Amino acid sequence: MQLKKMPRRKRLSAGRAPLILFLCQMISALDVPLDPKLLEDLVQPPTITQQSPKDYIIDPRENIVIQCEAKGKPPPSFSWTRNGTHFDIDKDPLVTMKPGSGTLTINIMSEGKAETYEGVYQCTARNERGAAISNNIVVRPSRSPLWTKEKLEPIILRNGQSLILPCRPPLGLPPPIIFWMDNSFQRLPQSERVSQGLNGDLYFSNVLPEDTREDYICYARFNHTQTIQQKQPISVKVISVDELNDTVAANLNDTEFYSAKSNRERPPTFLTPEGNASHKEELRGNVLSLECIAEGLPTPIIYWIKEDGTLPINRTFYRNFKKTLQIIQVSEADSGNYQCIAKNPLGAIHHTISVTVKAAPYWIMAPQNLVLSPGEDGRLTCGANGSPKPRISWLLNGVPVEIAPDDPSRKIDGDTIIFSNVQERSSAVYQCNASNEYGYLLANAFVNVLAEPPRILTSANTLYQVIADRPALLDCAFFGSPLPTIEWFKGAKGSALREDIYVLHENGTLEIPVAQKDSTGTYTCVARNKLGMAKNEVHLEIKDATRIIKQPEYAVMQRGGTVSFECKVKHDHTLIPTITWLKDNGELPNDGRFTVDKDHLVVADVRDDDGGTYTCVANTTLDNVSASAVLSVVAPTPTPAPIYDVPNPPFDLELTDQLDKSVQLSWTPGSDNNSPITKFIIEYEDAMHEAGLWHLQTEVSGMQTTAQLKLSPYVNYSFRVMAVNSLGRSLPSEASEQYLTKAAEPDTNPTAVEGLGSEPDNLVITWKPLNGFESNGPGLQYKVSWRQKDGDDEWTSVVVANVSKYIVSGTPTFVPYLIKVQALNDVGFAPEPAVVMGHSGEDLPMVAPGNVHVNVVNSTLAEVHWDPVPLKSIRGHLQGYRIYYWKAQSSSKRNRRHLEKKILTFQGSKTHGMLPGLEPFSHYTLNVRVVNGKGEGPASPDRVFNTPEGVPSAPSSLKIVNPTLDSLTLEWDPPSRPNGILTEYTLKYQPINSTHELGPLVDLKIPANKTRWTLKNLNFSTRYKFYFYAQTAAGSGSQITEEAVTAVDEAGIPPPDVGAGKAMASRQVDIATQGWFIGLMCAVALLILILLIVCFIRRNKGGKYPVKEKEDAHADPEIQPMKEDDGTFGEYRSLESDAEDHKPLKKGSRTPSDRTVKKEDSDDSLVDYGEGVNGQFNEDGSFIGQYSGKKEKEPAEGNESSEAPSPVNAMNSFV
Repeated sequence: MQLKKMPRRKRLSAGRAPLILFLCQMISALDVPLDPKLLEDLVQPPTITQQSPKDYIIDPRENIVIQCEAKGKPPPSFSWTRNGTHFDIDKDPLVTMKPGSGTLTINIMSEGKAETYEGVYQCTARNERGAAISNNIVVRPSRSPLWTKEKLEPIILRNGQSLILPCRPPLGLPPPIIFWMDNSFQRLPQSERVSQGLNGDLYFSNVLPEDTREDYICYARFNHTQTIQQKQPISVKVISVDELNDTVAANLNDTEFYSAKSNRERPPTFLTPEGNASHKEELRGNVLSLECIAEGLPTPIIYWIKEDGTLPINRTFYRNFKKTLQIIQVSEADSGNYQCIAKNPLGAIHHTISVTVKAAPYWIMAPQNLVLSPGEDGRLTCGANGSPKPRISWLLNGVPVEIAPDDPSRKIDGDTIIFSNVQERSSAVYQCNASNEYGYLLANAFVNVLAEPPRILTSANTLYQVIADRPALLDCAFFGSPLPTIEWFKGAKGSALREDIYVLHENGTLEIPVAQKDSTGTYTCVARNKLGMAKNEVHLEIKDATRIIKQPEYAVMQRGGTVSFECKVKHDHTLIPTITWLKDNGELPNDGRFTVDKDHLVVADVRDDDGGTYTCVANTTLDNVSASAVLSVVAPTPTPAPIYDVPNPPFDLELTDQLDKSVQLSWTPGSDNNSPITKFIIEYEDAMHEAGLWHLQTEVSGMQTTAQLKLSPYVNYSFRVMAVNSLGRSLPSEASEQYLTKAAEPDTNPTAVEGLGSEPDNLVITWKPLNGFESNGPGLQYKVSWRQKDGDDEWTSVVVANVSKYIVSGTPTFVPYLIKVQALNDVGFAPEPAVVMGHSGEDLPMVAPGNVHVNVVNSTLAEVHWDPVPLKSIRGHLQGYRIYYWKAQSSSKRNRRHLEKKILTFQGSKTHGMLPGLEPFSHYTLNVRVVNGKGEGPASPDRVFNTPEGVPSAPSSLKIVNPTLDSLTLEWDPPSRPNGILTEYTLKYQPINSTHELGPLVDLKIPANKTRWTLKNLNFSTRYKFYFYAQTAAGSGSQITEEAVTAVDEAGIPPPDVGAGKAMASRQVDIATQGWFIGLMCAVALLILILLIVCFIRRNKGGKYPVKEKEDAHADPEIQPMKEDDGTFGEYRSLESDAEDHKPLKKGSRTPSDRTVKKEDSDDSLVDYGEGVNGQFNEDGSFIGQYSGKKEKEPAEGNESSEAPSPVNAMNSFV
C-alpha cells in the first residue's frame, strides 16, 4: 500500500483550503519569498512594498522624494492623485518618476518652492490582476520661523519669591525642542527648585541670590532643518534682605521687620496647572505626560498617586525631579484620575488630573492575501479596534466596493468579505479602511485565483544525515493550485511506505520516527493535482552514534602533584569529532598547567582550587556525548624538598616526511628537573635570507615529541627546540640539519599601497615591499598598474625591482586613480591584487570663499558665515576653512595699532564658525581662506567689524596718601583694560571700629577724567575701608579695595605710616595743656618722688626690688583684665625706660612701608593687630614699651567716644 497525502487530511474542506507554499504557509507577497523560478510565470496582483509616511514633513532645502514601491506579475504601472484629483506628472517639468517604480522626485533645488507642492498624495499600482493603493500621504514642508522681536524688561524680585520665565517659542513644523542656556552656550542647571516645564517655560519655586544673571536664554531647536532659534536674553536680579535700602529698613518698626522676614516662608501653591482639577486626553500607544510644578518656601516636593488604582510598575517613569509623570505605551486601562501632591514643612496641596485615553484605529487582524484555486472558497477579514469604534469600509482596486462591478462570488458582511466558487476573473486587490476621528488604517489584500500544476520546491538530490535511533525528517516543499496530494516512495522500485512506520506532515515532510541503518537509501516525493504531477528525489544516510568507551575516573591527588584524566571516543568513521574539556561546566582555567593531548587531560602542579568536576565532551556535526569525573585535592605527605630547575635542552633532532611545504620534526626531551614540561617551543632560522636570526615557528604540548611543521617556499630552514616548565625555558637544542624548500610564485602582494601626488602634475605610488621570506623565490619584482578612475583608459603598467615607490608624471591635478601593485618572481605572479584608489597631486585652491559676513554675538564673541567654494576649485582634499583676524584699531583711543594676526581653522565643509576671546570695544578685520592638503587658497575680501563696549577691568592701582586728622587723599591709575569709554568712577567707603565691625557705607561718584581725590571731614584716628571701581556704558567693572587710617592727634608722635596698611594709632586726646591736668600731675610726681626715696633707702640697706614684684603690680596688658571704670587698658612701664620713650624701634619691629609684615616678625606682634607699638626689651628680659588700646566697641554709626588718659602714662609724660 502506498502512503498518500490526501487533499482532505488535516486541512479545510475542499474549496476553502488556502494554497500551501513551503511549510504550509499561505502565499503572501509581503512575507513569504517566492522561488525565483516560480515567479517567472506566476501571475500576482500588485502589492505596495514601500511608501512614505502618512504625515510626511519635508526639508524645503532639499528635493522632495515621495516613495511608492510595489511588486506584482506582470510588473505594475503607477499613477498618482494630488488632493483627490489626478496628478499629471508629465505636465510638470520639475516632477519625475523613478523607472520601474512609483517613487516621485520633485526637483525644487533648481527652481520652485516646497510650499507649491503641499498637499495630499496617493499612489496607485496597477496590473491586469488589480490595483493597490498607498496611504494618503500628507506632504508639508518643515518650518522654523524666527522669534518675534520683543523688548524684555529686567525682572527684579526679592529673595524667596517664585518666578516663571516664559519661552513661548515660534510655532514650527514639527514643534521645536526647547532648552535654556546662557551666553556661553552652557545649559542652565536645574533642580527641584528650578526646572523647565513641558511648555518650555522655566519655573522657579523660589529664587535665590545666585539666580541673578542677565543671560537667561531660551533656545528652540528645529531638528528637521537642523536650525536653532534664540529668544532675547532675560535679565533677572534677586535682591536679598541684606541689600534692602537702609532708609526703607529704618522706616519699619521691629514688628513689621520681623513679620516681613518670617512671611518669606510659605506653603506650596501650584504654578502649573491652575486650579484644583484639570483634564488630559491622550491616544493609545503614546506617552502620557502629566506635569505639576509648585512654588513655595522651602521648595516643595512632588508626589503622584492614581486615585482608583496603582501606577503601572514597568511603564511609569518620573522626569524633571518628579514634577513630570510619564506612562509609556498608554492604553484605555490607564484612564482615570491622577493626583499630584506638593508638600513642604508648612503644608501640602493637591491637584487632580482626569485622564481619558482614546485610540486611533489599530489592527486586531489585518486582512491577509488569498491565493485560491478556481471553484474554492475563502474570506478576507478586516479586524480593527479603536476608541471610538472605527468604521470599516471596503474598496476594490482603489474604488469603493459599492460602485465597483458586481461579482457573484463576493459577499460583504461588515468587516468580512466571503468568497465562494471563485473564478480567475475574481482576482483583485481589496482595500480595507478603518477610520475614526483620530486617524485611519488602510490595508491592501489581494485575492489571486490561480490554476497551476504541481511543483516541488525542495532542491533535488538533497542529502540528509541522521544518527541511528533518532528521528529523520525529509522535506518536500511543494506548490500547486488546486492543492496537490503528496506521496512518498523508497528506492528505485517504488517500495511502499507503511503508515505505522512513517508520518507524513501537511507541509509534505516525511518523518521516520526511529531511523535505523536499513533506513539509508533514496526517497521520492510525488505531488499530484488535476493539472499534472511533479516528483523529487532525496537521499538519507544513517550514521553511528558517538560513544565514550573509556570514561574519566574519580581521582584523589596531593597538592603539587600531576593528575591525568582519560577520555576515549568511538565514532562513525565518516564524522570527525572534537574533544572539549570542561571544569564545573565552564571552560578550563587559562593556565599553562592544564594541557589537553588526544585522549587525555593533564593537570600539573595541582592546587586546592583545581578540585571539582571535569567533563569530557565529544562533538560531531550530528551529535555530542559527555562523561564526567571528580578530582579531590588533599594535602601532600612530607617529603624531602626536591631541587627544581628549568628543563635540560632537548636533543636528537630529526627531520622526516620532507615535502615542498611541510616537514615532520622529532626530538628527545631532556630532564624536566622535577617540574613537568608544559610545552616545547620550536624556532627556525632562514640561512638564505636572515642568517643568525631565529624566529618562532610554533609551540606544542609538553606531552608531544613530534610536530608537523608548515613551510614556506624558497627558505633554507634549520630548527631548534626549547622545553618550558613552571620555572622557565631551557637552553636551545642543537640546530637540526638544513632543509631548502623549492621556489614558488609569491603568496601575497605588497601592503599599504597608496597613491598620493607630491606635485600638482604627478602621482606617487608607494607600497610596503615584501621581505625575503615572503618572496617565495628569486627575482622578486613588482608590477605597478594605474588608470584614471572616471576615464575609459586601459591599465598602464610598469615592472620595477628593489624599490617601494614609483612616480607617474604628467597627470592632471587632483584626479582619482585606481592603483594596484602585484608581486612576481622568476616562478610567476602573486594572486590578483586588490585595487585601491588614490589621487594625483593637489594644487592650491583657486577661489576664495564668498559672501563673508560677521554677526557680533557679544563684546567678546562673533560668528562668521561664508559661502563654500565650488568643489572643483579646491583642487585637493578639503581640509577646512581658515579665518585670519586681527585687531586693527582701538575704538577708545582711535589710534591704529597693528597686532599679530590670529588664526582659527574649521575642519571639513563648515560654512560658519565662532571667534571667541575678542576684546570689547575694538575694531577687527578678518578674511577667510579655503585649505586643502597643499595649502591655503586666496583670501576673501577683508571684512571689518566692531565689538561693543564691555565692563572695564579693575583700576590698575589705588593708593592712599597724605593722611591728616580728618582727610585722606586717594590716587589711582585707570583700568588697564577699559573695554570702552569710562563714564565715571564709583568710590564706596565705610569706617571700621576696633572690633572690625563696618560702619555705614558712603557712595561717591567721581568723574572719569580724575586720577586723584581728597576725602574731607573724616573722623581722626579712624580706619576706613575703600571700594573703588570704574564704569562704562556696559556696566560696572571689577573693584579694588584698600584700607587706611586718618592721622592721630597726639603731641610729639607723628602720624602712622598709612601706606603700611596694618598699623593703627592709639586714639588718645592731648590734655597736657589743661590746668587741672597740670595740677594733678604735680601731685602725682610728688608721690612718686617720695616712693623713689623709700626705694633708694631700701636698696642701700641690701634690699632688692625684684622684677617679679613689678610684674605682679603692673601685669602685662595683654593678660590683665581691662578696667571697667575708665575704659582703658592697664599699662606696664619700667622706670628705666624714661630715657627711651622716644627712641626709634629696633630693626624689624616696625611694619614695612610696603604694607606687608616681614616673615621673621613675631606672630603675636601687636603690629599684626593694627595697634601702635613703641618699645623694646631690656637686659633682664622685661618688656620696655607702651601699650594702649580701647576696651569697648565703637558704635555702628561710627561716633567717636573720648577716653580718659592713663594716669601712669600721664605721669611718665610729666616726669
